[in-house]
Amino acid sequence: MARRNTDGSKLFMTVMCTVAACSAVPISDLLDRASQRSDMLHSLSTTLTQDLDSHFPPIGRMLMPRPSMCHTSSLQTPIDKEQALQVSESDLLALARSLLQAWLDPLVVLSTSARTLPHPAQSSISNKIRELQEHSKNLGDGLDILSGKMGPAAQAISLLPYGGDNDIGEDRISRLTNFHFLLSCFRRDSHKIDSFLKVLRCRAAKMKPEMC
Repeated sequence: MARRNTDGSKLFMTVMCTVAACSAVPISDLLDRASQRSDMLHSLSTTLTQDLDSHFPPIGRMLMPRPSMCHTSSLQTPIDKEQALQVSESDLLALARSLLQAWLDPLVVLSTSARTLPHPAQSSISNKIRELQEHSKNLGDGLDILSGKMGPAAQAISLLPYGGDNDIGEDRISRLTNFHFLLSCFRRDSHKIDSFLKVLRCRAAKMKPEMC
């Protein structure tokens, strides 16, 4: 399974780089591929959250920080599809790239913490976190190519530094709670990224707004 994922990622980047080198290939095709990758990213983060929920202590839900405490919450983003449709293509792509960039360090924290996570599905969770890192990097590389074709506005990055501790906690409850919170923040942001790219894909295909 891991080999197929790796081969698929290499194929994705090969295709992205090949089409980006050809000026005749429309941006809509690149957006279609990027949207497929973002969909995989969000689906995997959702599966990971479900894995954690299977053995998550009830008290952990009481201790869980609010979503507003996610390190990316300061970034102003559309709250629904209607708002996203009012944002320019370049700005939507810049938002997606900013969110991905903001998760480079936190994903490392998740990957490191997953190796010793006190959870029955620890091994599976750890493997899926590594897949998450790989998909995130490949999507980021693909969006870099897109931003180069869409102009300077799409290349703007809003810096959202991760101020959290690399150590997610000492005791079992703290480790599970902090891990779950960080992952839930990523799931929320991966949904935003996926939504933005789907709107971009729809608009590039010149579909009617109500079809997006």
